[in-house]
Amino acid sequence: MNHSNRISRSENRPECDMNGSQLTELPDNSEQLRPYVVSLRRAALQADDLSAVGTFSDGFLIRFLRARDFDLTLSLKLLLNYLHWRRESPEISTCLSPSSVFGLLKTSYHAVLPQRDHAGSRVLIYRIGQWNPKDWSAFQVFRVSLMTSEIISRETETQRRGLKAIFDLKGWSLGHALQINPSLARKISSVLSDSFPLKVRGIHLVNEPMFFRPVFTMIRPFLPDKIKQRVHMHGTDFHRTLSDFFSPDVLPPEYGGEGLGIEEVCQAWTQELFQSENLLKQIAAHPTGDISTNTGDTILFLVTPRLLVGVFVPFCSVHTVQTFGQ
Repeated sequence: MNHSNRISRSENRPECDMNGSQLTELPDNSEQLRPYVVSLRRAALQADDLSAVGTFSDGFLIRFLRARDFDLTLSLKLLLNYLHWRRESPEISTCLSPSSVFGLLKTSYHAVLPQRDHAGSRVLIYRIGQWNPKDWSAFQVFRVSLMTSEIISRETETQRRGLKAIFDLKGWSLGHALQINPSLARKISSVLSDSFPLKVRGIHLVNEPMFFRPVFTMIRPFLPDKIKQRVHMHGTDFHRTLSDFFSPDVLPPEYGGEGLGIEEVCQAWTQELFQSENLLKQIAAHPTGDISTNTGDTILFLVTPRLLVGVFVPFCSVHTVQTFGQ
């Protein structure tokens, strides 16, 4: 599908004396953003495969506009790619329940660090060695990343500053490699590059073994050049080299920093995910993921657990019904 012909050249930049970087700093309710929101909504709703969609909220559309610096053609392409990806990958997108991966989360597999970096980017850590491929499929592991992405993409500051991810590959094994097939590699690459409204500012690999290279070689061709240039391989000398990209107060001591320990930040983010469970279930169940709630850096949980009792989410294999902290 050719998305670029849905917005004319004259429409791509409504009359405005501000560039994309300046527009992205404006609040969601700014009148100067209005022409962009209206144009993106009109173009999206005219798409053949969205004829059944009623509308999109302003806050939802602004995420895609900020992710592409208010270039309407690129924002439309990103929005349509996001919606297409959700439809084509129900085995992942229809289950965003932290309870379904409780056992993985409690191993301290993943964290979003409490401190943003010097540029204001969110910093994410994935500890691949904590993932036992005998217990958890690659699809289930990838869902964790999507849960986090859905939550942080609602934060205004993250929409503006993007994210940086650290993948700790200590413990990477043949069992992990066998889980990553070309189909999943394409889906991971798609989300990283052009199917999710987040700016990926950097990908840092640490402790990567030699036999990880074939997997990365499988993923690399699907990545745009911009993302390829932002991938940094640090090896086992990462304590020294990560400091070139992150200040000490941001990183845990295990990664050469002076912040909170990795176990503590992992458990804190696990708690955040469980507090967001109702929100994530709503997003997963919604046809477009637009549940019309955008509260900046504070997420309001407007749905009580009772409202979601009895909702069946296909493909969502729940390993435990235990609530985090109990």
